[in-house]
Order: sequence, then C-alpha cells, then structure tokens
Amino acid sequence: MEADAGLVERYLEHVRVEKRLAARTVELYALDLQKLTENAAKAGVPLLQVQNAHIRRWVAQMHGGGRSGRGIALILSGWRGFYAWLGRESLVQANPVQDVRAPKAPKPLPKALSVDDAVQLAEFSAEEADPWMEARDAAIVELLYGCGLRVGELVGLDAQASREARGWVDLEAGEAHVLGKGSKRRTVPVGRKAIEALRHWLKVRTPGVAAKDPALFLGRHGQRLSAQAIWQRLKQRSLQAGLATPVHPHMLRHSFASHVLQSSGDLRAVQELLGHANIGTTQVYTRLDFQHLAKAYDAAHPRAKRK
Repeated sequence: MEADAGLVERYLEHVRVEKRLAARTVELYALDLQKLTENAAKAGVPLLQVQNAHIRRWVAQMHGGGRSGRGIALILSGWRGFYAWLGRESLVQANPVQDVRAPKAPKPLPKALSVDDAVQLAEFSAEEADPWMEARDAAIVELLYGCGLRVGELVGLDAQASREARGWVDLEAGEAHVLGKGSKRRTVPVGRKAIEALRHWLKVRTPGVAAKDPALFLGRHGQRLSAQAIWQRLKQRSLQAGLATPVHPHMLRHSFASHVLQSSGDLRAVQELLGHANIGTTQVYTRLDFQHLAKAYDAAHPRAKRK
C-alpha cells in the first residue's frame, strides 16, 4: 500500500502549501486519512478503488463503535475533500464519499429540574440580600417556573396594561398576557405563589428606583431588565439555593412543562401553555416524562433492581 501512502502525502502537502491550512487542521486531516487507509487495507482495496459501498460500511462500523454523528461527519468531510482532489488530478472518476452522510445525532433532551429542586429554588430566600432585588428576583423565578414563560416574554412584560405594552400581568384575573415567537399573543394562568410574589415586588418596585421604563422588571438604573441580566441573576440564585447545577431561564420553562405533563398527562394543554405552534415540539416532554417514570420504576420495582 505504498502507493496509497504516497497519495495521502501528496494531498497533505497540497492542503498545507497550496490551501495554506493551519498546522492543526492538517494534523486532523492526516488522522482522518490514516483511518481511511487502515479501512481500505483491511478491505483489501486500494484507495483509488474505494467505492460508495465501502464508505457506507465504514460509517456504519464507526457508528456501531459509538462514534458520534458529529465526529463521523467531520471524518467524512476530510475523506470527501481527499477524493475531490483525486478527481481533479484525474485519478478517480467519481467521489465515493459524495452522497454519504453521517447518522443524525439524536436531539438532546432539554434539562429540567426535579420537582424538589424547583420548589427549593422557588422557596429560597436570600436573607442578607438587598430586599428590593430579593423581591424582584423571587417574582422572576415564580413567573418563569409558574407560567413556563420564555425569558424574552418575561422581559417584555410591562407593569401595567396599555396599547403599547408587549405583555402584562392581570393580577386580579390571575393571567399573564405575553407576546411569544412569531408575534403571537397568548394568555397563561398565573398561580397563587406567583401572584403573591408579584404583589410584593410591585409594592417596592417604584420606591426602589426612579423608573425610566414601564417594564415590570427593572434594573438598578430604572431601565428594563435584560435577558442576560436575568440569566446571571438566576444562575447566582440557584447556586445560593444549594442546587447542584446552575439554572437558566429555559431550564425553568422545561421544568414547568415536564412537571405539568407528569401531573396531568395532557400534552395539548402543555402545548397551549408553552405557545408551541406544532405539537411535535411539545412531544419532547413525553420523553422527559418517560425518563421520570423509568427512574421511578428502576428504583421501586423489585424485579427491576440490580443485585
């Protein structure tokens, strides 16, 4: 297979000198082509005679060996570039990698808190914190977890309803009116704990700062709190509350959806509450719900426990 080694060296020289790729990129190409050469040697076929079926078989072997779809895609990209160069050199008539794609990586499940952790965060009170910021942050947590709002929907809320308001909370009716994705409006119920937290926050909101914005949630300078600021405050609060993992706003939205589904089993209701246009987006929470059930089964069923 000396001829194969020579082809690889010529190609690496080409990308190093003519394409001026970084040294680390050339090293990665070399590793990918080493794997290609090893596969071809095991199959008893020269690199110039590798066919589409060979590539597909090797992809299946990598996937079966546990390599991720992203990792396989990167390898295929290196192989595809090599055979494209061989084609330009008139050494092969067709690129055997051209129509081969890596297996799709499964979509990661959204991270959700356990019910206990969510309640621990919601009930946490930073005793030594500034009372003004404590009231605001507590109300933010209650709304995110209690209503399943997106962080953009939360920051868009105004303290009072108006024609210009993107969203607002009607405390008497126990409803939040929000502007979601695609400029679609929806109304979601607001629970008792969230209403209590909001009433307390509204009492101290204006006395705490000179409000320069009609926003429900303000920063220290009287302007609408940004999504980034909420991310930072929530991360800090979750760590202070003793949670093992830093919490972000979307994690509370996922927790809301997962916990409502676990209790009600009503996927359509969860879809409406979250403002999903397609129920397929909401169905990911059935997987989270199954994981919850599977863990409960493994922990409780006498025939499921491992010795």
